[in-house]
Order: sequence, then structure tokens, then C-alpha cells
Amino acid sequence: MPFDTINTNLTPHDLGSRPHSRAVAIWLLVVAGMIWVMVALGGATRLTGSGLSIMEWAPLMGSLPPLSQAEWNRLYNLYRAIPQYQLVNAGFGLEGFKQIFWLEWGHRFWGRLIGLAYLVPFLWFWARGAISRAMLPRFLLLFVLGGMQGAIGWFMVASGFEAGRTAVSPYRLVVHLSMAFLLFSAILWTALGLLQPNPAALPAKAAPVRRQVQVAFGLALATMLAGGFVAGIRAGFAYNTWPLMDGQLIPSGYLDLTPWWANLTGNIAAVQFNHRLLASLAALAALGAVVAAWRHLPQGTARSRVLHMGAAVLLQYGLGIITLLHVVPWSLGTLHQAVAVLVLTTGLVALHGLRAPQ
Repeated sequence: MPFDTINTNLTPHDLGSRPHSRAVAIWLLVVAGMIWVMVALGGATRLTGSGLSIMEWAPLMGSLPPLSQAEWNRLYNLYRAIPQYQLVNAGFGLEGFKQIFWLEWGHRFWGRLIGLAYLVPFLWFWARGAISRAMLPRFLLLFVLGGMQGAIGWFMVASGFEAGRTAVSPYRLVVHLSMAFLLFSAILWTALGLLQPNPAALPAKAAPVRRQVQVAFGLALATMLAGGFVAGIRAGFAYNTWPLMDGQLIPSGYLDLTPWWANLTGNIAAVQFNHRLLASLAALAALGAVVAAWRHLPQGTARSRVLHMGAAVLLQYGLGIITLLHVVPWSLGTLHQAVAVLVLTTGLVALHGLRAPQ
């Protein structure tokens, strides 16, 4: 199951039978919730074009916003040198710059708060012996991944300063988004393990339900990553009809680029079609998981978790259609990105509840 291989020698005692395990789990869930907010903020900065407004990566000094008019002017002059200003926002003035600056600054500041919200309680729990020696490598790895995410974020932003670019590289965007999902998932899975270290007793018929949930979850993940490329090349601003694209099921420009594989990440028609196809398959698989859970699982927590996952996938599917038909306003686009984390959450919770006996 996801993330169980981080340390294959963990016992139920290591995972959750210690006196402070519930407190540690609650702390991790709070951090995961903060990452969820961070993902939503990231969507808002991308959709409003705010992500390139800060030209410097200053992990410590960047915690403070501009405190003088001279500093505001300096940062604005830096921004005026990049293609996004020259090609998109030329002449929008210092006040316009401040509007996009504050959203990006808030995004970065929230990331720093997440680091503190993880590091300080971790040190406190460790000092009190609430984190076992067997679990320590996992907690250290999570902290390292969080630091890497900050560096990857700057690596992504820096790509938007290149000549001719008005947005970040879609490949770097997908890497940044994938790392956010990975970090969120690892923290959530660890918290779930602390709250429920032993698999629940399930009937033998739970095995096919587990497999169906795994398929649905895998397709949902693939849809999210494909959605990263939709966002990266702004494919959602074209073909704003449903279910057909330009009057066709498969758009005529699907294979316009050569070599053929370039269409998978760089062709607007292909990227949007692939996202639609994966989303439809994920929705069908989620419905299959719901039916399987209803038929094979007794009424209780495990069945409810699968039903919640199915509901989240269908909610995201419908929201995606609405967002497309409205030509991706920043509010719906941000909500769509946030609900992706809901799908991730419900899928992981369902998988954790369906773990096979050890």
C-alpha cells in the first residue's frame, strides 16, 4: 500500500500504540491541511498570473514584505524586466503590481509557515519521546521533502523569467504539483497509520473491492497529473464545450505535432482530450468501486470510505466540466485544484481502510 515501504520493519507498536500517537497524528493532519490550502493558493497564483511577481528567492529575508516605497519600486523594476510584464502586463503600474505581488508573497509565506508548523512540533514530540526510533527516518524524510518542494517551487518560477516566456514551464509545474501531492499523501498516510495501526477485519470479498479502489485511485492520480499539463499550457481556455471538442469526439488536431509523443504534453487539443478521457475513466472506475463496496462490504467504516471517495471523484468530474464551460475563471479553477486534493484524501483514506491483513 502507499508509503508503507518507507520503513518495512515498522510494527504496530512503532506506528501507533505509543501514548502520544494520537497527538502526533493530529499534528500531522493539521500540516496536511495546511498543504491542502497551499495547493489551492498555488492554483490561484497561477490563474491570476501572480506567480512571477517576485523575482528573488530569499528563504529567510523574503519572509518580510516590502516595508518602504523604495523597496516597492526596486521589486517593481525587477518585474518590469521580465517577458510577462513586457508582453502581458505592460503599463499596469505599481498598484497593479502590488495586487499580484501580495498573492504570490502570501503563497510563499504560507509555505514558510508549513515548515515551522512541521519542524517545531516535530522537535517537541521527539524531545518527549513521542516519536519512536523506528519512525524517526520517516519524519526526517518528510521534512527533507518539504524543503525540496520549496526549492522545486523556485526552480519552476525561474523558468518563467526566460526570454519569450510569460508563464512557467509546464514540465516544472507538473513536477511541483506532483511533489505537493506526494508530500501531502505521505503525511496523511503516516497520520492514518498512527490512528489505525492494524488493518480492520474485513470479509474475504473485500479483496475485489480493494482492487477496484486501487484502479480508480490510480486513474484519478493520472488525471491530476494530466491536469497539470492542462494548466501548464492553458489548454482549458480552448474547446470550451462538452462532451464534444469542436464538434468532434476526438479533436482533429490531436496529432498535429511531431514526433507524435510531443502531443501528449504540448498540443492543446491532445492534452485536453487526454485529461477528459482519464477523468471519465476515473469516474467510471469510482462508480465501479462504489457498486463493489455496496455489494461486498458490510455497512460500516470501510464501505463509507469507498462511498466518500466515489462522491469526491464525481464531484470533481462535474466541477471540471463546469470550469471548462465557463472558460476557467480563477475562482472555479482554484476550487477545481483544491477538490483534487479532496479526491486524493478520500482515496488514501479508503485504501488505508481496505488494507490487507499483515
